[in-house]
Amino acid sequence: MRAACAALWALVCLGGHAAPRAAAPANLPRGGQLLVAERSAPRTFNPVIAVDNFSRTIQERLFADLVHINRHTLRTEPSLASSWTVSPDGLTYTMKLRRGLKFSDGHPFTADDVVFTFAVYLDEKVHAPQRDLLIVGGKPIEVRKKDDATVIVKLAEPYAVTDRMFDGFAILPKHLLAGAYAAGTIGRAWGLDTPPASIAGLGPFRLKEYVPGERVVLERNPFYWKRDSRGAALPYLDRLVFEVVPSADTEFLRFKAGALDVMIRLTAEQFGALSTAGSNFRAVNAGPGLDYNFLFFNLNDLPNATPDVARKLGWFRNEAFRHAISAAIDRQAIVSLVFRGLGEPLWGPITRGNRAWLNDGIPRPARSLDRARGLLKGAGFSWRGDGTLLDPAGTPVAFSVIVQAGSAPRRQMATVIQNDLAEIGIALSIAPVDSGALQDRVLNTFAYEACILGTGSGDADPNADINIWLSSAPNHWWRPSGARPATPWEAEIDTLMRQQMAARNVSDRKKMFDRVQGLLAEHEPMIFLVSPDILVAAKSTLGNFTPAILPHYALWNVDELYWRPTSGG
Repeated sequence: MRAACAALWALVCLGGHAAPRAAAPANLPRGGQLLVAERSAPRTFNPVIAVDNFSRTIQERLFADLVHINRHTLRTEPSLASSWTVSPDGLTYTMKLRRGLKFSDGHPFTADDVVFTFAVYLDEKVHAPQRDLLIVGGKPIEVRKKDDATVIVKLAEPYAVTDRMFDGFAILPKHLLAGAYAAGTIGRAWGLDTPPASIAGLGPFRLKEYVPGERVVLERNPFYWKRDSRGAALPYLDRLVFEVVPSADTEFLRFKAGALDVMIRLTAEQFGALSTAGSNFRAVNAGPGLDYNFLFFNLNDLPNATPDVARKLGWFRNEAFRHAISAAIDRQAIVSLVFRGLGEPLWGPITRGNRAWLNDGIPRPARSLDRARGLLKGAGFSWRGDGTLLDPAGTPVAFSVIVQAGSAPRRQMATVIQNDLAEIGIALSIAPVDSGALQDRVLNTFAYEACILGTGSGDADPNADINIWLSSAPNHWWRPSGARPATPWEAEIDTLMRQQMAARNVSDRKKMFDRVQGLLAEHEPMIFLVSPDILVAAKSTLGNFTPAILPHYALWNVDELYWRPTSGG
């Protein structure tokens, strides 16, 4: 199984062996804090229900998983599980846990916490967004305790990269959450008003303070189990502080002024400015990442829609209309104007940063207004004398797109698209909203017409985005959490994604996921736009700063970051 995986993933599927830990210079001055900005406040401290980026960023610092994907090497490495073995039939994993570990409140960690954790994630009543990742062969995995330091994981079918499955599943403290789970309230546990001392994890930091709308302060976990290559306890830093800074421009000004230590969402213009700003900063282009930006329409069933909304929903469900919009968008112009060439146009969700899973057979047509007009004409649309596009009923075509107010690049993308669509007679209005309101509209109230979003995967493996591609998934952006697939092609995507999870080798998985990419290109429920290069920066005195192409690009090794006393070394 692993040999087949290695044939495609020479640098990825090396489970069972830890990557070497970094080390700081001998006698380094420990301590200090790292200041980082986030666009909006977190929505929860509960890793079971967290879906927004800030909540997940905090989660990854407070908690640990059984097996971890090193964000720099892309290899799996032991985490809370020190080792694992696989039965000859590939159905049973025996995982040895590290002994003597403690949660950040000092309570011992045992196999009981692991069994409890996966019972929570797999409980359908909990509605954990990651649950689909734990379904193999149509059946949930089984996790049972052998002894305090050993758990047995059974699968219904072999799965070529089972070890990668456990990355990102925060192990929960049974002693703190068992009561809430038994009462059916675990989804409401660890809200933003929870006293910090009531939250405990196995990560490098623990929660110290939350000031609503302003900042989250994490402090060093004194019980953290990792050590560097010299045997010194990690993390080196005493505190990690996230400040809520909604504006990218404000964040950049604060970073340049020294009020922030790391910046991970640099625009191309900011990157250029920092590259010539002298020795106080280190700006790094980590190259093509896995992030992708996309436009999508509201394809939900809205039985109580007004006639105007129902009319627009009819446009959006028309594939020819979606294809026409796609054909009219100048992706290369977005790369040039928004990212100053530091990015690539996209026609699918996989970027050049993820070559192993990229389907090179997907068409990548250049922008064509003639093709766009032909598609619209074939679908019954026409043009008024002043160039305004009319639908088959003679109504002018106009709709709005919501974008994150705090994301200057996406606002700029919307402006480019607005100008592009004006050339085929469509009036597009842009509605910036804050991140929380945008997610609520897209995932809950469905009070939107179109939306521009971006997403970044926590793994190069396609299963990391299964909560987008499955029609029943909570982040199935164009029609989230549908009771059943709305179309035959969505049903086929569901089947393919589930089948590839249980495939015996990666070459079979690749063929299936190539087909998924082909279906997305054929029907365009999401119009893929561009992927920016990963541009990050930090103060030049931050040691072990090694940006990665997976989120969090700068904090993936926060337990190893430290402050150098001088600019050297």
